Amino acid sequence: MIFKSMEWRVDKLAASYEDVNLLMKRFILLRDKLDRLLGQLEEKQPPEPSLARDLKEPLEDWSYAGFENRYRGSADDVRRQQEAYLAYFEGDKPVLDLGCGRGEFVEMLIEKGVPARGVDGNAQMIEICRDKGLKCERGDILEALTAVKDGSLGGIFSSQVIEHLPPPYLKKLVRTAYRKLAPSSPLILETVNPTSVFALVRIYFLDPTHQRPVHPQALQFLMESDGFEEVTLIYSAPLEVDRLQDLPAGDETTAVLNRNIDKLNSLLYAPSNFAAIGWKK
Repeated sequence: MIFKSMEWRVDKLAASYEDVNLLMKRFILLRDKLDRLLGQLEEKQPPEPSLARDLKEPLEDWSYAGFENRYRGSADDVRRQQEAYLAYFEGDKPVLDLGCGRGEFVEMLIEKGVPARGVDGNAQMIEICRDKGLKCERGDILEALTAVKDGSLGGIFSSQVIEHLPPPYLKKLVRTAYRKLAPSSPLILETVNPTSVFALVRIYFLDPTHQRPVHPQALQFLMESDGFEEVTLIYSAPLEVDRLQDLPAGDETTAVLNRNIDKLNSLLYAPSNFAAIGWKK
């Protein structure tokens, strides 16, 4: 119990440390932009509209970066969660991480010897990636994917992104991904599992930028309809600690109650995440 408490405190300190680093980076950038704005005011020139936008945008980016840092977990937490996907990526063709965040998966791929790069719309996330020396760029993920040469990618990975996308955008993303992948290469899309009531209420609705949940079977069908083969669903982040406990073995009434508890557990406490994994043959 003591070790569990210590582990929680260490994780919390790590997240707070990353928050402070992000805040300092934003402070320096905003200070420079504010100096430019004050300079224009001193010269009695009307401030450029783009400068005002530039001042607001980093605040919004930092706010979401801090939100993710607090509620999704530290970089080490994310690495542990995504480690299982590494086995699907091999070879010397590049892997593209769509919505790469702080670059944890890009970093792990490179450590494995697989060339990888990422794209993310959040400027703060990209700053973190570049501080690590990762090849990541800021931009729209569909635009970045469209710009890639057809058949050139050894894999595409995207974690906790598709729940932010409207359905037409997601459909176009999957279709474009198929064109850009080389033969025998995977597309992996991970998201919150909406068939878990706990995950839906406590995780999905926590993030105000989520647009709509994506059902596992719907995503599987979408990928299959756009040409992907052997599309499988894997579930992760189990909620064993929160599950309802069975009653001690007894009579038939107890057995019925335990079966009902199992049914409730499968609905309330199914794993928090799922991923659809499909292959371009």
